[in-house]
Amino acid sequence: MEKILEQALLYDFYGELLTEHQKQIYEDVVFNDYSLSEVAEEQGISRQGVHDLIKRCNKILQDYESKLHLVEKFVAIKEQIKKMEASLQGTEQPDREELIRQLNEILENL
Repeated sequence: MEKILEQALLYDFYGELLTEHQKQIYEDVVFNDYSLSEVAEEQGISRQGVHDLIKRCNKILQDYESKLHLVEKFVAIKEQIKKMEASLQGTEQPDREELIRQLNEILENL
């Protein structure tokens, strides 16, 4: 998974578990694309302090994911939904029983 997308998903699922200070700095650097120097000046801390905080936040978010696997489950469900959509779109005159069987099989895999 692309690093930015992974960071966004991790933050979406676990960001509320960070402190307000961590969230503000993380959002500024990762999502608002501010430089470490810009954030450091705005927050009144060193550039190295901002860098360390971003690394710490990434580790915290990764640790939550390694324990809870919410992002992993979310991605798996999205893939299964895409398979369902492909099954529905690929059938002009759907055989109702076959389609129901396929969808149930996909849902079981969830």
